[in-house]
Amino acid sequence: MNKNTIVQFNFLFEYITFFIAALIISLIINKLILRFAKNLGIRNKNDVTVRWSNASKPSLGGISLYFTFIISVLIYASVSSTENIFNQIEFIGLIAAATLAFGIGVADDAYNTKPLLKLIGQISCGLIFVFSNNTVDVFHQPIIDGLITVIWVVAVMNSLNMLDNMDGITGTVSFFILTTCFVVLAMINDPNNLLWMFLIIAEVGALLGFLMYNIHPAKMFMGDTGSQFIALFISFFGIKALWNLPAIYEVPSWTSLFLVLTAFTPTVADTLTVVINRRKRGDSIMLGGKDHTTHHLVYRGFSDFKVWLIFLLISIFSFGYAICLSYFLIIGKYWIAFFGLLFFLVIFIPLYRNTLKYHPPKG
Repeated sequence: MNKNTIVQFNFLFEYITFFIAALIISLIINKLILRFAKNLGIRNKNDVTVRWSNASKPSLGGISLYFTFIISVLIYASVSSTENIFNQIEFIGLIAAATLAFGIGVADDAYNTKPLLKLIGQISCGLIFVFSNNTVDVFHQPIIDGLITVIWVVAVMNSLNMLDNMDGITGTVSFFILTTCFVVLAMINDPNNLLWMFLIIAEVGALLGFLMYNIHPAKMFMGDTGSQFIALFISFFGIKALWNLPAIYEVPSWTSLFLVLTAFTPTVADTLTVVINRRKRGDSIMLGGKDHTTHHLVYRGFSDFKVWLIFLLISIFSFGYAICLSYFLIIGKYWIAFFGLLFFLVIFIPLYRNTLKYHPPKG
Protein backbone atom coordinates (compact mmCIF):
# COMPACT_ATOMS: atom_id res chain seq x y z
CA MET A 1 0.00 0.00 0.00
CA ASN A 2 1.21 3.50 -0.82
CA LYS A 3 1.37 6.28 1.76
CA ASN A 4 -1.88 7.90 0.57
CA THR A 5 -3.82 4.66 0.95
CA ILE A 6 -2.45 4.10 4.45
CA VAL A 7 -3.45 7.62 5.52
CA GLN A 8 -6.97 7.15 4.14
CA PHE A 9 -7.26 3.77 5.87
CA ASN A 10 -6.19 5.35 9.18
CA PHE A 11 -8.79 8.09 8.83
CA LEU A 12 -11.46 5.52 8.01
CA PHE A 13 -10.53 3.53 11.11
CA GLU A 14 -10.67 6.69 13.25
CA TYR A 15 -14.07 7.68 11.84
CA ILE A 16 -15.49 4.23 12.55
CA THR A 17 -14.04 4.30 16.07
CA PHE A 18 -15.51 7.76 16.70
CA PHE A 19 -18.89 6.64 15.37
CA ILE A 20 -18.99 3.52 17.55
CA ALA A 21 -17.85 5.46 20.62
CA ALA A 22 -20.55 8.10 20.08
CA LEU A 23 -23.18 5.41 19.53
CA ILE A 24 -22.24 3.69 22.80
CA ILE A 25 -22.20 6.98 24.73
CA SER A 26 -25.63 7.88 23.33
CA LEU A 27 -27.07 4.47 24.22
CA ILE A 28 -25.72 4.68 27.77
CA ILE A 29 -27.07 8.20 28.35
CA ASN A 30 -30.50 7.29 26.96
CA LYS A 31 -30.62 4.12 29.04
CA LEU A 32 -29.81 6.11 32.17
CA ILE A 33 -32.43 8.71 31.27
CA LEU A 34 -35.12 6.06 30.92
CA ARG A 35 -34.12 4.43 34.18
CA PHE A 36 -33.71 7.45 36.44
CA ALA A 37 -35.77 10.22 34.85
CA LYS A 38 -39.14 8.66 34.15
CA ASN A 39 -40.93 11.58 35.76
CA LEU A 40 -38.82 14.28 34.12
CA GLY A 41 -39.37 15.86 30.75
CA ILE A 42 -42.84 14.37 30.45
CA ARG A 43 -44.86 16.01 27.71
CA ASN A 44 -48.36 15.35 26.46
CA LYS A 45 -50.00 15.56 29.89
CA ASN A 46 -52.12 18.54 28.95
CA ASP A 47 -51.41 19.01 25.26
CA VAL A 48 -52.53 15.80 23.62
CA THR A 49 -54.70 17.82 21.26
CA VAL A 50 -51.52 19.28 19.77
CA ARG A 51 -49.03 16.44 20.04
CA TRP A 52 -49.54 13.24 18.08
CA SER A 53 -48.79 10.64 20.74
CA ASN A 54 -51.36 10.22 23.50
CA ALA A 55 -48.79 8.55 25.73
CA SER A 56 -46.74 10.46 28.32
CA LYS A 57 -43.07 9.69 27.73
CA PRO A 58 -39.82 11.49 28.61
CA SER A 59 -38.92 14.23 26.11
CA LEU A 60 -35.27 14.06 27.10
CA GLY A 61 -33.66 12.51 24.02
CA GLY A 62 -31.90 15.79 23.31
CA ILE A 63 -29.72 15.33 26.38
CA SER A 64 -27.86 12.43 24.75
CA LEU A 65 -27.47 14.38 21.49
CA TYR A 66 -25.94 17.41 23.20
CA PHE A 67 -23.71 15.63 25.69
CA THR A 68 -22.43 13.18 23.08
CA PHE A 69 -21.40 16.27 21.12
CA ILE A 70 -19.60 17.76 24.16
CA ILE A 71 -17.87 14.47 25.01
CA SER A 72 -16.81 14.07 21.36
CA VAL A 73 -15.31 17.57 21.42
CA LEU A 74 -13.31 16.72 24.54
CA ILE A 75 -12.11 13.43 23.07
CA TYR A 76 -11.05 15.08 19.81
CA ALA A 77 -9.27 17.88 21.68
CA SER A 78 -7.39 15.39 23.87
CA VAL A 79 -6.20 13.12 21.03
CA SER A 80 -5.42 15.81 18.46
CA SER A 81 -1.76 16.80 18.61
CA THR A 82 -1.81 19.12 15.60
CA GLU A 83 -4.39 21.75 16.49
CA ASN A 84 -5.94 23.60 19.40
CA ILE A 85 -9.61 23.69 18.46
CA PHE A 86 -10.39 26.12 21.29
CA ASN A 87 -8.37 28.78 19.45
CA GLN A 88 -10.58 28.51 16.37
CA ILE A 89 -13.25 31.19 16.22
CA GLU A 90 -15.47 29.06 13.98
CA PHE A 91 -15.45 26.19 16.47
CA ILE A 92 -16.09 28.53 19.41
CA GLY A 93 -19.06 29.92 17.47
CA LEU A 94 -20.45 26.44 16.91
CA ILE A 95 -20.15 25.33 20.52
CA ALA A 96 -21.57 28.64 21.84
CA ALA A 97 -24.56 28.57 19.49
CA ALA A 98 -25.14 24.85 20.11
CA THR A 99 -25.16 25.41 23.88
CA LEU A 100 -27.58 28.31 23.50
CA ALA A 101 -29.86 26.20 21.28
CA PHE A 102 -29.75 23.41 23.86
CA GLY A 103 -30.68 25.93 26.55
CA ILE A 104 -33.58 27.23 24.44
CA GLY A 105 -34.89 23.69 24.10
CA VAL A 106 -34.50 22.90 27.81
CA ALA A 107 -36.39 26.08 28.73
CA ASP A 108 -39.18 25.31 26.29
CA ASP A 109 -39.54 21.71 27.49
CA ALA A 110 -39.56 22.82 31.12
CA TYR A 111 -41.56 26.04 30.98
CA ASN A 112 -43.22 26.12 27.54
CA THR A 113 -41.65 29.51 26.75
CA LYS A 114 -43.39 32.14 24.64
CA PRO A 115 -42.77 31.91 20.86
CA LEU A 116 -41.25 35.42 20.75
CA LEU A 117 -38.68 34.56 23.42
CA LYS A 118 -37.82 31.38 21.57
CA LEU A 119 -37.44 33.34 18.32
CA ILE A 120 -35.09 35.83 19.97
CA GLY A 121 -32.93 32.93 21.13
CA GLN A 122 -32.85 31.45 17.63
CA ILE A 123 -31.88 34.80 16.11
CA SER A 124 -29.11 35.04 18.70
CA CYS A 125 -27.81 31.65 17.53
CA GLY A 126 -27.70 32.97 13.98
CA LEU A 127 -25.88 36.12 15.07
CA ILE A 128 -23.29 34.01 16.88
CA PHE A 129 -22.61 32.29 13.55
CA VAL A 130 -22.27 35.64 11.81
CA PHE A 131 -19.77 37.02 14.33
CA SER A 132 -17.74 33.79 14.34
CA ASN A 133 -17.31 33.68 10.54
CA ASN A 134 -19.74 30.80 10.09
CA THR A 135 -21.77 32.48 7.37
CA VAL A 136 -23.42 31.54 4.12
CA ASP A 137 -21.18 32.63 1.23
CA VAL A 138 -23.63 33.29 -1.59
CA PHE A 139 -23.53 36.98 -2.54
CA HIS A 140 -20.03 37.64 -1.13
CA GLN A 141 -21.49 40.66 0.68
CA PRO A 142 -21.03 40.44 4.49
CA ILE A 143 -24.31 42.14 5.42
CA ILE A 144 -26.49 40.25 2.91
CA ASP A 145 -24.82 36.90 3.59
CA GLY A 146 -25.06 37.55 7.34
CA LEU A 147 -28.79 38.22 7.04
CA ILE A 148 -29.26 35.03 4.99
CA THR A 149 -27.32 33.12 7.66
CA VAL A 150 -29.62 34.31 10.47
CA ILE A 151 -32.74 33.53 8.42
CA TRP A 152 -31.30 30.11 7.59
CA VAL A 153 -30.60 29.23 11.23
CA VAL A 154 -34.05 30.36 12.39
CA ALA A 155 -35.74 28.51 9.51
CA VAL A 156 -33.96 25.21 10.17
CA MET A 157 -34.53 25.39 13.93
CA ASN A 158 -38.26 25.90 13.42
CA SER A 159 -38.61 23.49 10.52
CA LEU A 160 -37.06 20.52 12.30
CA ASN A 161 -38.94 21.42 15.47
CA MET A 162 -42.20 21.30 13.50
CA LEU A 163 -41.23 17.98 11.91
CA ASP A 164 -40.70 16.44 15.34
CA ASN A 165 -44.32 15.31 15.54
CA MET A 166 -44.14 11.55 15.19
CA ASP A 167 -41.86 8.73 16.32
CA GLY A 168 -38.51 8.58 14.56
CA ILE A 169 -39.15 11.22 11.88
CA THR A 170 -36.87 14.11 12.90
CA GLY A 171 -34.08 11.81 14.08
CA THR A 172 -34.09 9.92 10.79
CA VAL A 173 -34.22 13.03 8.60
CA SER A 174 -31.41 14.62 10.65
CA PHE A 175 -29.33 11.44 10.38
CA PHE A 176 -29.35 11.54 6.58
CA ILE A 177 -28.84 15.30 6.28
CA LEU A 178 -25.74 15.06 8.45
CA THR A 179 -24.55 12.01 6.53
CA THR A 180 -24.93 14.03 3.32
CA CYS A 181 -22.83 16.83 4.82
CA PHE A 182 -20.16 14.33 5.88
CA VAL A 183 -19.86 12.79 2.41
CA VAL A 184 -19.75 16.22 0.72
CA LEU A 185 -16.98 17.39 3.07
CA ALA A 186 -15.11 14.16 2.30
CA MET A 187 -15.46 14.90 -1.42
CA ILE A 188 -14.01 18.39 -0.90
CA ASN A 189 -10.95 16.68 0.64
CA ASP A 190 -9.74 19.68 2.62
CA PRO A 191 -7.57 18.87 5.70
CA ASN A 192 -9.18 21.84 7.47
CA ASN A 193 -12.46 19.91 7.48
CA LEU A 194 -11.18 17.02 9.61
CA LEU A 195 -12.57 18.48 12.85
CA TRP A 196 -15.97 19.08 11.26
CA MET A 197 -16.08 15.56 9.83
CA PHE A 198 -15.26 13.98 13.19
CA LEU A 199 -17.99 16.05 14.88
CA ILE A 200 -20.52 15.03 12.23
CA ILE A 201 -19.71 11.34 12.47
CA ALA A 202 -19.99 11.51 16.27
CA GLU A 203 -23.41 13.18 16.08
CA VAL A 204 -24.56 10.64 13.50
CA GLY A 205 -23.65 7.95 16.04
CA ALA A 206 -25.55 9.86 18.73
CA LEU A 207 -28.63 10.08 16.50
CA LEU A 208 -28.54 6.35 15.82
CA GLY A 209 -28.33 5.70 19.56
CA PHE A 210 -31.34 7.93 20.10
CA LEU A 211 -33.35 6.39 17.25
CA MET A 212 -33.08 2.98 18.88
CA TYR A 213 -35.37 4.43 21.58
CA ASN A 214 -37.42 6.71 19.33
CA ILE A 215 -38.60 4.61 16.37
CA HIS A 216 -42.24 3.56 16.79
CA PRO A 217 -43.26 2.58 19.36
CA ALA A 218 -41.01 5.19 20.98
CA LYS A 219 -39.73 4.90 24.53
CA MET A 220 -38.73 8.57 24.58
CA PHE A 221 -39.17 11.73 22.56
CA MET A 222 -36.56 14.19 21.34
CA GLY A 223 -38.32 17.20 22.80
CA ASP A 224 -37.41 20.78 22.02
CA THR A 225 -34.16 20.12 23.87
CA GLY A 226 -33.16 17.78 21.07
CA SER A 227 -34.83 19.41 18.08
CA GLN A 228 -33.37 22.86 18.81
CA PHE A 229 -29.85 21.53 19.34
CA ILE A 230 -29.76 19.12 16.40
CA ALA A 231 -31.32 21.73 14.09
CA LEU A 232 -28.63 24.25 15.08
CA PHE A 233 -25.98 21.60 14.49
CA ILE A 234 -27.45 20.77 11.08
CA SER A 235 -27.77 24.43 10.10
CA PHE A 236 -24.04 24.87 10.79
CA PHE A 237 -22.98 21.96 8.61
CA GLY A 238 -25.56 22.84 5.99
CA ILE A 239 -23.59 26.06 5.61
CA LYS A 240 -20.17 24.38 5.62
CA ALA A 241 -20.95 21.54 3.24
CA LEU A 242 -23.89 22.64 1.10
CA TRP A 243 -24.43 26.41 0.97
CA ASN A 244 -20.72 27.13 0.55
CA LEU A 245 -19.80 24.30 -1.81
CA PRO A 246 -20.34 26.40 -4.98
CA ALA A 247 -18.14 29.20 -3.57
CA ILE A 248 -15.29 26.73 -2.95
CA TYR A 249 -15.32 25.54 -6.58
CA GLU A 250 -16.30 28.90 -8.12
CA VAL A 251 -19.61 27.51 -9.30
CA PRO A 252 -22.57 29.91 -9.76
CA SER A 253 -23.93 30.68 -6.29
CA TRP A 254 -27.57 30.03 -7.25
CA THR A 255 -26.77 26.32 -7.47
CA SER A 256 -26.37 26.19 -3.67
CA LEU A 257 -30.11 26.81 -3.24
CA PHE A 258 -31.00 23.71 -5.26
CA LEU A 259 -28.38 21.61 -3.48
CA VAL A 260 -29.72 22.63 -0.07
CA LEU A 261 -33.30 22.10 -1.22
CA THR A 262 -32.44 18.56 -2.31
CA ALA A 263 -30.68 17.57 0.91
CA PHE A 264 -33.42 19.12 3.08
CA THR A 265 -36.35 17.90 0.98
CA PRO A 266 -38.19 15.98 3.76
CA THR A 267 -38.29 18.86 6.21
CA VAL A 268 -38.81 21.63 3.63
CA ALA A 269 -41.70 19.71 2.03
CA ASP A 270 -43.42 19.28 5.40
CA THR A 271 -42.87 22.86 6.56
CA LEU A 272 -43.99 24.36 3.24
CA THR A 273 -47.13 22.22 3.26
CA VAL A 274 -48.04 23.28 6.79
CA VAL A 275 -47.39 26.96 6.08
CA ILE A 276 -49.51 26.94 2.89
CA ASN A 277 -52.43 25.12 4.49
CA ARG A 278 -52.44 27.23 7.65
CA ARG A 279 -52.27 30.47 5.70
CA LYS A 280 -55.22 29.30 3.60
CA ARG A 281 -57.20 28.64 6.79
CA GLY A 282 -56.03 31.83 8.45
CA ASP A 283 -54.34 29.91 11.27
CA SER A 284 -51.08 30.86 12.94
CA ILE A 285 -48.03 29.03 11.58
CA MET A 286 -46.35 29.27 15.00
CA LEU A 287 -48.73 26.94 16.83
CA GLY A 288 -48.56 23.17 16.92
CA GLY A 289 -51.14 20.98 15.26
CA LYS A 290 -51.96 17.62 13.73
CA ASP A 291 -51.86 18.93 10.17
CA HIS A 292 -48.41 17.84 9.04
CA THR A 293 -47.66 15.63 6.05
CA THR A 294 -46.92 12.80 8.48
CA HIS A 295 -50.34 13.12 10.12
CA HIS A 296 -52.18 13.15 6.80
CA LEU A 297 -50.40 9.96 5.76
CA VAL A 298 -51.91 8.35 8.86
CA TYR A 299 -55.32 9.78 7.94
CA ARG A 300 -54.86 8.05 4.59
CA GLY A 301 -54.49 4.72 6.36
CA PHE A 302 -50.76 4.24 6.96
CA SER A 303 -49.58 3.16 10.40
CA ASP A 304 -47.11 5.30 12.35
CA PHE A 305 -44.36 2.83 11.52
CA LYS A 306 -45.15 2.90 7.79
CA VAL A 307 -45.09 6.71 7.85
CA TRP A 308 -41.61 6.49 9.34
CA LEU A 309 -40.63 4.09 6.55
CA ILE A 310 -41.93 6.55 3.94
CA PHE A 311 -39.81 9.36 5.41
CA LEU A 312 -36.87 6.98 5.70
CA LEU A 313 -37.09 6.30 1.95
CA ILE A 314 -37.48 10.01 1.14
CA SER A 315 -34.42 10.74 3.29
CA ILE A 316 -32.36 8.03 1.59
CA PHE A 317 -33.26 9.33 -1.87
CA SER A 318 -32.55 12.92 -0.77
CA PHE A 319 -29.15 11.80 0.50
CA GLY A 320 -28.28 9.99 -2.73
CA TYR A 321 -29.56 12.77 -4.99
CA ALA A 322 -27.73 15.48 -3.03
CA ILE A 323 -24.46 13.55 -3.26
CA CYS A 324 -24.89 13.20 -7.03
CA LEU A 325 -25.61 16.94 -7.39
CA SER A 326 -22.56 17.76 -5.28
CA TYR A 327 -20.34 15.63 -7.49
CA PHE A 328 -21.58 17.27 -10.68
CA LEU A 329 -21.16 20.73 -9.17
CA ILE A 330 -17.59 19.91 -8.19
CA ILE A 331 -16.72 18.85 -11.75
CA GLY A 332 -18.37 21.97 -13.18
CA LYS A 333 -21.68 20.57 -14.46
CA TYR A 334 -23.72 23.17 -12.61
CA TRP A 335 -26.77 22.94 -14.87
CA ILE A 336 -27.48 19.59 -13.15
CA ALA A 337 -28.55 21.63 -10.12
CA PHE A 338 -31.94 22.22 -11.74
CA PHE A 339 -32.67 18.53 -11.22
CA GLY A 340 -32.59 19.26 -7.49
CA LEU A 341 -35.69 21.40 -7.91
CA LEU A 342 -37.32 18.64 -9.95
CA PHE A 343 -36.55 16.10 -7.24
CA PHE A 344 -38.05 18.35 -4.57
CA LEU A 345 -41.25 18.85 -6.56
CA VAL A 346 -41.58 15.08 -7.14
CA ILE A 347 -41.60 14.63 -3.35
CA PHE A 348 -43.46 17.78 -2.33
CA ILE A 349 -46.45 17.64 -4.71
CA PRO A 350 -47.75 14.18 -3.68
CA LEU A 351 -47.27 14.97 0.02
CA TYR A 352 -49.09 18.28 -0.33
CA ARG A 353 -51.94 16.81 -2.43
CA ASN A 354 -52.36 14.11 0.20
CA THR A 355 -53.06 16.80 2.84
CA LEU A 356 -55.86 18.17 0.64
CA LYS A 357 -57.47 14.79 0.14
CA TYR A 358 -57.20 13.06 3.51
CA HIS A 359 -58.32 14.62 6.78
CA PRO A 360 -58.77 13.54 10.43
CA PRO A 361 -61.71 11.19 10.96
CA LYS A 362 -64.76 13.04 12.28
CA GLY A 363 -65.83 12.52 15.84
